[in-house]
Amino acid sequence: MKSYSTKSLSLPDQTQQTKRKQKHSIAQDEEEEEDEEDNEEKARCEWDFNLSTIVSSSTSIGAVSDTLGAIEFDPSDTLVATGGIARKIRVYSLSTLLPDEEEHVSSTTLLDHASACDYYVCTPAKLSSLRWKPGSGNRVLGSGDYDGVVMEYDLERKIPIFERDEHGGRRVWSVDYSHWDPVIGASGSDDGTMQIWDPRCEGGKCVATVQPSVSRSPVCCVEFNPFGGALIAVGCADRRAYGYDVRNLGDPVVVFDGHGKTVTYVRFLDDHMIVSAGTDGCLKLWNVDDSTRVIRTYQGHVNSRSFVGLSVWRNGGLLGCGSENNRVFVYDKRWGEPIWVHGFEPVAGPGCDHGFVSSVCWGQVGEDQCTLLAGGSDGVLQVFVGKRKLLSY
Repeated sequence: MKSYSTKSLSLPDQTQQTKRKQKHSIAQDEEEEEDEEDNEEKARCEWDFNLSTIVSSSTSIGAVSDTLGAIEFDPSDTLVATGGIARKIRVYSLSTLLPDEEEHVSSTTLLDHASACDYYVCTPAKLSSLRWKPGSGNRVLGSGDYDGVVMEYDLERKIPIFERDEHGGRRVWSVDYSHWDPVIGASGSDDGTMQIWDPRCEGGKCVATVQPSVSRSPVCCVEFNPFGGALIAVGCADRRAYGYDVRNLGDPVVVFDGHGKTVTYVRFLDDHMIVSAGTDGCLKLWNVDDSTRVIRTYQGHVNSRSFVGLSVWRNGGLLGCGSENNRVFVYDKRWGEPIWVHGFEPVAGPGCDHGFVSSVCWGQVGEDQCTLLAGGSDGVLQVFVGKRKLLSY
Protein backbone atom coordinates (compact mmCIF):
# COMPACT_ATOMS: atom_id res chain seq x y z
CA MET A 1 0.00 0.00 0.00
CA LYS A 2 2.86 2.35 0.77
CA SER A 3 4.38 1.71 -2.58
CA TYR A 4 1.09 2.42 -4.35
CA SER A 5 0.48 5.50 -2.24
CA THR A 6 3.93 6.89 -2.99
CA LYS A 7 3.45 6.41 -6.73
CA SER A 8 0.00 7.92 -6.68
CA LEU A 9 1.29 11.01 -4.93
CA SER A 10 4.44 11.47 -7.00
CA LEU A 11 2.71 11.45 -10.39
CA PRO A 12 0.44 14.45 -9.75
CA ASP A 13 3.38 16.30 -8.21
CA GLN A 14 5.51 15.77 -11.37
CA THR A 15 2.59 16.84 -13.54
CA GLN A 16 2.19 20.01 -11.54
CA GLN A 17 5.92 20.73 -11.85
CA THR A 18 5.74 20.13 -15.61
CA LYS A 19 2.78 22.45 -15.92
CA ARG A 20 4.54 25.10 -13.88
CA LYS A 21 7.61 24.76 -16.12
CA GLN A 22 5.45 25.01 -19.23
CA LYS A 23 3.70 28.09 -17.88
CA HIS A 24 7.05 29.62 -16.94
CA SER A 25 8.42 28.81 -20.41
CA ILE A 26 5.40 30.34 -22.12
CA ALA A 27 5.59 33.41 -19.89
CA GLN A 28 9.32 33.72 -20.60
CA ASP A 29 8.74 33.43 -24.37
CA GLU A 30 6.00 36.05 -24.20
CA GLU A 31 8.28 38.30 -22.16
CA GLU A 32 11.10 37.86 -24.69
CA GLU A 33 8.70 38.64 -27.56
CA GLU A 34 7.53 41.75 -25.71
CA ASP A 35 11.17 42.76 -25.16
CA GLU A 36 11.89 42.29 -28.86
CA GLU A 37 8.82 44.35 -29.76
CA ASP A 38 9.88 47.03 -27.28
CA ASN A 39 13.40 47.08 -28.71
CA GLU A 40 12.04 47.26 -32.24
CA GLU A 41 9.73 50.10 -31.27
CA LYS A 42 12.63 51.93 -29.62
CA ALA A 43 14.68 51.45 -32.78
CA ARG A 44 11.84 52.82 -34.89
CA CYS A 45 11.68 55.88 -32.63
CA GLU A 46 15.43 56.31 -32.34
CA TRP A 47 15.66 59.02 -35.01
CA ASP A 48 13.86 62.32 -35.40
CA PHE A 49 13.83 63.67 -38.97
CA ASN A 50 12.87 67.17 -40.06
CA LEU A 51 12.58 68.85 -43.44
CA SER A 52 15.15 71.62 -43.37
CA THR A 53 15.23 73.06 -46.90
CA ILE A 54 13.37 72.90 -50.20
CA VAL A 55 15.16 73.99 -53.37
CA SER A 56 13.03 74.44 -56.48
CA SER A 57 12.88 76.45 -59.68
CA SER A 58 11.44 79.96 -59.61
CA THR A 59 9.33 79.20 -62.69
CA SER A 60 7.24 76.14 -63.39
CA ILE A 61 8.06 76.24 -67.10
CA GLY A 62 10.13 73.19 -67.91
CA ALA A 63 10.36 72.19 -64.27
CA VAL A 64 8.71 68.81 -64.86
CA SER A 65 11.52 67.89 -67.26
CA ASP A 66 14.18 68.57 -64.63
CA THR A 67 14.13 65.13 -63.02
CA LEU A 68 17.05 64.79 -60.61
CA GLY A 69 18.60 61.45 -61.46
CA ALA A 70 21.75 61.80 -59.37
CA ILE A 71 22.79 63.48 -56.11
CA GLU A 72 26.31 63.12 -54.74
CA PHE A 73 28.11 64.46 -51.67
CA ASP A 74 31.79 65.16 -52.17
CA PRO A 75 34.22 63.13 -49.99
CA SER A 76 34.46 65.94 -47.42
CA ASP A 77 30.66 66.30 -47.17
CA THR A 78 30.88 70.04 -47.80
CA LEU A 79 29.66 70.11 -51.42
CA VAL A 80 26.70 68.54 -53.19
CA ALA A 81 26.38 67.92 -56.93
CA THR A 82 23.13 67.14 -58.75
CA GLY A 83 22.39 66.13 -62.31
CA GLY A 84 19.53 64.84 -64.41
CA ILE A 85 17.29 65.52 -67.37
CA ALA A 86 18.06 69.27 -67.51
CA ARG A 87 21.60 68.65 -68.92
CA LYS A 88 23.13 70.62 -66.13
CA ILE A 89 25.39 69.79 -63.19
CA ARG A 90 24.65 72.03 -60.23
CA VAL A 91 27.09 72.32 -57.34
CA TYR A 92 25.91 73.54 -53.92
CA SER A 93 27.66 74.30 -50.65
CA LEU A 94 26.09 72.28 -47.87
CA SER A 95 26.30 75.36 -45.66
CA THR A 96 23.89 77.08 -48.07
CA LEU A 97 21.45 74.17 -48.04
CA LEU A 98 21.49 73.90 -44.25
CA PRO A 99 20.68 77.13 -42.41
CA ASP A 100 21.94 77.84 -38.91
CA GLU A 101 20.04 75.78 -36.35
CA GLU A 102 19.52 78.79 -34.09
CA GLU A 103 17.66 80.60 -36.84
CA HIS A 104 15.99 77.46 -38.15
CA VAL A 105 13.80 76.08 -35.40
CA SER A 106 10.53 74.88 -36.88
CA SER A 107 10.20 76.48 -40.30
CA THR A 108 11.45 75.14 -43.62
CA THR A 109 13.79 77.30 -45.70
CA LEU A 110 12.72 77.84 -49.31
CA LEU A 111 15.45 78.38 -51.89
CA ASP A 112 15.70 78.71 -55.66
CA HIS A 113 18.11 76.59 -57.70
CA ALA A 114 19.48 79.61 -59.54
CA SER A 115 20.49 81.48 -56.39
CA ALA A 116 21.24 78.53 -54.10
CA CYS A 117 23.82 76.74 -56.25
CA ASP A 118 27.40 77.99 -56.26
CA TYR A 119 27.71 77.36 -59.99
CA TYR A 120 26.59 75.01 -62.73
CA VAL A 121 28.14 73.25 -65.71
CA CYS A 122 26.14 72.53 -68.86
CA THR A 123 26.43 69.00 -70.26
CA PRO A 124 25.82 67.74 -73.81
CA ALA A 125 23.34 65.05 -72.74
CA LYS A 126 20.93 64.06 -69.98
CA LEU A 127 22.72 62.65 -66.95
CA SER A 128 21.98 59.39 -65.18
CA SER A 129 24.93 59.16 -62.79
CA LEU A 130 27.52 61.32 -60.98
CA ARG A 131 30.61 60.42 -58.95
CA TRP A 132 33.32 62.55 -57.39
CA LYS A 133 36.76 61.32 -58.39
CA PRO A 134 38.82 60.27 -55.36
CA GLY A 135 42.08 62.11 -54.83
CA SER A 136 41.08 65.08 -56.97
CA GLY A 137 40.55 67.48 -54.08
CA ASN A 138 36.83 67.84 -54.90
CA ARG A 139 37.85 69.24 -58.26
CA VAL A 140 36.89 66.45 -60.68
CA LEU A 141 33.40 65.02 -61.13
CA GLY A 142 32.60 62.04 -63.34
CA SER A 143 29.28 61.50 -65.09
CA GLY A 144 27.44 58.93 -67.17
CA ASP A 145 24.83 60.07 -69.69
CA TYR A 146 21.94 58.97 -71.87
CA ASP A 147 24.15 59.02 -74.99
CA GLY A 148 26.42 56.31 -73.63
CA VAL A 149 29.30 58.65 -72.80
CA VAL A 150 31.38 58.88 -69.63
CA MET A 151 32.84 62.34 -68.99
CA GLU A 152 34.90 64.06 -66.32
CA TYR A 153 34.60 67.75 -65.53
CA ASP A 154 37.13 70.08 -63.98
CA LEU A 155 34.84 72.04 -61.70
CA GLU A 156 37.28 74.86 -61.10
CA ARG A 157 37.54 75.61 -64.81
CA LYS A 158 34.00 74.33 -65.50
CA ILE A 159 35.12 72.37 -68.56
CA PRO A 160 35.19 68.69 -69.59
CA ILE A 161 38.65 67.14 -69.33
CA PHE A 162 37.94 63.49 -70.17
CA GLU A 163 35.52 61.71 -72.50
CA ARG A 164 34.94 58.01 -73.02
CA ASP A 165 32.49 56.71 -75.62
CA GLU A 166 32.87 52.93 -75.59
CA HIS A 167 29.33 51.71 -74.91
CA GLY A 168 28.09 51.98 -78.49
CA GLY A 169 25.82 54.91 -77.81
CA ARG A 170 23.80 52.92 -75.27
CA ARG A 171 22.83 54.74 -72.09
CA VAL A 172 25.33 54.65 -69.23
CA TRP A 173 23.33 54.07 -66.06
CA SER A 174 26.13 54.17 -63.52
CA VAL A 175 29.75 55.24 -63.03
CA ASP A 176 32.08 54.74 -60.10
CA TYR A 177 35.75 55.01 -59.15
CA SER A 178 38.01 52.71 -57.18
CA HIS A 179 39.51 53.89 -53.92
CA TRP A 180 43.03 52.79 -54.79
CA ASP A 181 46.02 54.61 -56.15
CA PRO A 182 46.05 54.84 -59.10
CA VAL A 183 42.30 55.32 -59.49
CA ILE A 184 40.42 53.31 -62.12
CA GLY A 185 36.84 53.80 -63.25
CA ALA A 186 33.88 51.58 -64.06
CA SER A 187 30.67 52.11 -65.99
CA GLY A 188 27.52 50.03 -66.51
CA SER A 189 25.37 50.42 -69.59
CA ASP A 190 22.31 49.38 -71.54
CA ASP A 191 24.71 47.52 -73.83
CA GLY A 192 24.84 44.77 -71.19
CA THR A 193 28.43 45.34 -70.12
CA MET A 194 30.37 46.66 -67.18
CA GLN A 195 33.61 48.19 -68.39
CA ILE A 196 36.62 49.06 -66.24
CA TRP A 197 38.89 51.75 -67.63
CA ASP A 198 41.93 53.87 -66.83
CA PRO A 199 41.12 57.61 -66.71
CA ARG A 200 44.81 58.47 -67.00
CA CYS A 201 44.76 57.29 -70.62
CA GLU A 202 43.29 59.37 -73.40
CA GLY A 203 39.87 58.00 -74.23
CA GLY A 204 39.98 55.79 -71.13
CA LYS A 205 41.85 52.65 -72.13
CA CYS A 206 39.67 49.63 -71.37
CA VAL A 207 41.16 47.47 -68.64
CA ALA A 208 38.42 44.82 -68.73
CA THR A 209 34.89 44.20 -69.97
CA VAL A 210 32.35 42.03 -68.17
CA GLN A 211 29.01 40.80 -69.49
CA PRO A 212 27.12 39.51 -66.43
CA SER A 213 24.18 37.92 -68.23
CA VAL A 214 24.20 35.68 -71.29
CA SER A 215 21.19 37.57 -72.64
CA ARG A 216 23.17 40.82 -72.40
CA SER A 217 20.68 42.39 -69.99
CA PRO A 218 21.42 46.06 -69.15
CA VAL A 219 23.86 46.77 -66.33
CA CYS A 220 22.10 49.29 -64.09
CA CYS A 221 24.61 49.92 -61.32
CA VAL A 222 28.28 49.45 -60.48
CA GLU A 223 30.05 50.17 -57.21
CA PHE A 224 33.60 49.49 -56.08
CA ASN A 225 34.08 48.45 -52.48
CA PRO A 226 34.52 51.88 -50.80
CA PHE A 227 36.57 50.26 -48.03
CA GLY A 228 39.34 49.39 -50.47
CA GLY A 229 38.62 45.71 -51.08
CA ALA A 230 38.93 44.00 -54.45
CA LEU A 231 35.19 43.43 -54.92
CA ILE A 232 33.05 45.41 -57.36
CA ALA A 233 29.27 44.99 -57.16
CA VAL A 234 27.08 45.01 -60.26
CA GLY A 235 23.29 45.29 -60.48
CA CYS A 236 21.65 43.88 -63.60
CA ALA A 237 18.29 43.79 -65.36
CA ASP A 238 18.37 39.99 -65.25
CA ARG A 239 17.14 40.28 -61.62
CA ARG A 240 20.51 39.51 -60.12
CA ALA A 241 23.40 41.34 -58.51
CA TYR A 242 26.95 40.15 -58.95
CA GLY A 243 30.25 40.56 -57.19
CA TYR A 244 33.49 40.43 -59.20
CA ASP A 245 37.07 40.32 -58.01
CA VAL A 246 38.78 43.04 -60.04
CA ARG A 247 42.01 41.03 -60.01
CA ASN A 248 40.30 38.26 -61.97
CA LEU A 249 37.15 39.29 -63.80
CA GLY A 250 36.50 36.05 -65.67
CA ASP A 251 33.51 34.94 -63.57
CA PRO A 252 31.66 36.49 -60.64
CA VAL A 253 32.86 35.35 -57.24
CA VAL A 254 29.39 35.83 -55.78
CA VAL A 255 25.85 36.03 -57.20
CA PHE A 256 22.91 37.54 -55.31
CA ASP A 257 19.72 35.99 -56.66
CA GLY A 258 16.58 37.08 -54.84
CA HIS A 259 14.86 39.94 -56.63
CA GLY A 260 11.80 39.42 -58.78
CA LYS A 261 12.63 42.19 -61.24
CA THR A 262 15.49 44.42 -62.39
CA VAL A 263 18.20 45.20 -59.82
CA THR A 264 18.60 48.97 -60.12
CA TYR A 265 21.11 49.73 -57.35
CA VAL A 266 23.79 48.02 -55.26
CA ARG A 267 25.48 49.72 -52.30
CA PHE A 268 28.12 48.55 -49.82
CA LEU A 269 26.88 48.99 -46.26
CA ASP A 270 30.20 47.79 -44.87
CA ASP A 271 33.07 45.61 -46.00
CA HIS A 272 30.92 42.46 -45.95
CA MET A 273 27.33 43.69 -46.38
CA ILE A 274 25.65 44.82 -49.60
CA VAL A 275 22.20 46.35 -50.07
CA SER A 276 20.43 45.90 -53.39
CA ALA A 277 17.30 47.58 -54.74
CA GLY A 278 14.94 46.30 -57.41
CA THR A 279 11.84 47.29 -59.32
CA ASP A 280 10.07 44.54 -57.39
CA GLY A 281 9.60 47.15 -54.66
CA CYS A 282 12.19 45.63 -52.31
CA LEU A 283 15.55 46.38 -50.80
CA LYS A 284 17.60 43.35 -49.77
CA LEU A 285 20.55 42.98 -47.41
CA TRP A 286 23.21 40.41 -48.29
CA ASN A 287 26.43 39.07 -46.81
CA VAL A 288 29.11 38.73 -49.49
CA ASP A 289 30.46 35.66 -47.67
CA ASP A 290 27.11 33.84 -47.91
CA SER A 291 25.03 34.91 -50.89
CA THR A 292 22.73 31.89 -50.68
CA ARG A 293 20.28 33.65 -48.37
CA VAL A 294 18.87 37.12 -47.92
CA ILE A 295 19.62 38.53 -44.49
CA ARG A 296 16.68 40.92 -44.58
CA THR A 297 14.12 42.31 -47.03
CA TYR A 298 12.86 45.88 -46.70
CA GLN A 299 9.41 46.78 -48.01
CA GLY A 300 7.07 49.72 -47.86
CA HIS A 301 8.12 51.96 -50.75
CA VAL A 302 6.61 51.67 -54.23
CA ASN A 303 8.93 50.79 -57.10
CA SER A 304 7.82 48.90 -60.21
CA ARG A 305 9.39 50.72 -63.15
CA SER A 306 11.56 53.75 -62.27
CA PHE A 307 14.97 54.45 -60.79
CA VAL A 308 14.08 55.88 -57.37
CA GLY A 309 17.53 56.06 -55.77
CA LEU A 310 19.27 54.12 -53.02
CA SER A 311 21.79 55.42 -50.51
CA VAL A 312 23.22 54.03 -47.26
CA TRP A 313 24.45 55.95 -44.23
CA ARG A 314 27.12 53.62 -42.93
CA ASN A 315 27.72 55.27 -39.55
CA GLY A 316 24.10 55.00 -38.53
CA GLY A 317 23.11 51.84 -40.38
CA LEU A 318 20.29 53.64 -42.20
CA LEU A 319 19.04 53.06 -45.76
CA GLY A 320 17.28 55.70 -47.84
CA CYS A 321 15.31 55.31 -51.06
CA GLY A 322 12.67 57.07 -53.10
CA SER A 323 9.27 55.83 -54.14
CA GLU A 324 6.87 56.07 -57.05
CA ASN A 325 4.20 57.44 -54.72
CA ASN A 326 6.33 60.60 -54.36
CA ARG A 327 7.72 59.81 -50.93
CA VAL A 328 11.15 59.30 -49.43
CA PHE A 329 11.64 56.27 -47.17
CA VAL A 330 14.20 55.57 -44.45
CA TYR A 331 14.88 52.06 -43.15
CA ASP A 332 16.98 50.94 -40.22
CA LYS A 333 19.11 47.99 -41.34
CA ARG A 334 17.76 45.99 -38.37
CA TRP A 335 14.09 46.13 -39.35
CA GLY A 336 12.22 45.30 -42.54
CA GLU A 337 9.67 48.12 -42.31
CA PRO A 338 10.42 51.85 -42.74
CA ILE A 339 11.19 53.90 -39.66
CA TRP A 340 10.34 57.21 -41.35
CA VAL A 341 8.43 58.32 -44.46
CA HIS A 342 8.01 61.81 -45.90
CA GLY A 343 5.85 62.84 -48.84
CA PHE A 344 6.78 65.37 -51.51
CA GLU A 345 4.27 67.89 -52.77
CA PRO A 346 2.37 66.68 -55.86
CA VAL A 347 3.79 67.82 -59.20
CA ALA A 348 1.90 70.90 -60.34
CA GLY A 349 0.72 71.59 -63.86
CA PRO A 350 -1.86 70.32 -66.35
CA GLY A 351 -1.45 66.72 -67.40
CA CYS A 352 1.15 66.00 -64.70
CA ASP A 353 0.99 62.90 -62.56
CA HIS A 354 1.94 62.86 -58.89
CA GLY A 355 5.60 62.45 -59.72
CA PHE A 356 8.11 60.29 -57.86
CA VAL A 357 11.24 60.63 -55.75
CA SER A 358 14.02 59.90 -58.23
CA SER A 359 17.26 60.10 -56.20
CA VAL A 360 18.55 60.14 -52.63
CA CYS A 361 21.94 60.62 -50.99
CA TRP A 362 23.23 60.54 -47.40
CA GLY A 363 26.11 62.55 -46.07
CA GLN A 364 28.56 60.12 -44.46
CA VAL A 365 29.83 62.19 -41.54
CA GLY A 366 28.52 62.17 -37.96
CA GLU A 367 27.06 59.52 -35.71
CA ASP A 368 24.20 61.20 -33.84
CA GLN A 369 23.17 63.57 -36.63
CA CYS A 370 22.77 62.91 -40.33
CA THR A 371 21.83 64.69 -43.55
CA LEU A 372 19.67 63.15 -46.26
CA LEU A 373 19.04 64.77 -49.65
CA ALA A 374 16.23 63.66 -51.95
CA GLY A 375 15.43 64.78 -55.49
CA GLY A 376 12.12 64.59 -57.29
CA SER A 377 10.96 63.99 -60.83
CA ASP A 378 9.92 67.66 -60.88
CA GLY A 379 13.45 68.85 -60.12
CA VAL A 380 12.77 69.78 -56.50
CA LEU A 381 15.59 69.08 -54.04
CA GLN A 382 14.71 68.50 -50.38
CA VAL A 383 17.16 68.48 -47.47
CA PHE A 384 16.39 66.54 -44.29
CA VAL A 385 18.25 66.52 -40.98
CA GLY A 386 18.04 63.52 -38.68
CA LYS A 387 19.00 63.52 -35.02
CA ARG A 388 19.32 60.59 -32.68
CA LYS A 389 16.87 60.87 -29.82
CA LEU A 390 17.91 60.55 -26.19
CA LEU A 391 15.86 57.57 -25.11
CA SER A 392 15.20 56.47 -21.54
CA TYR A 393 15.26 52.70 -21.21
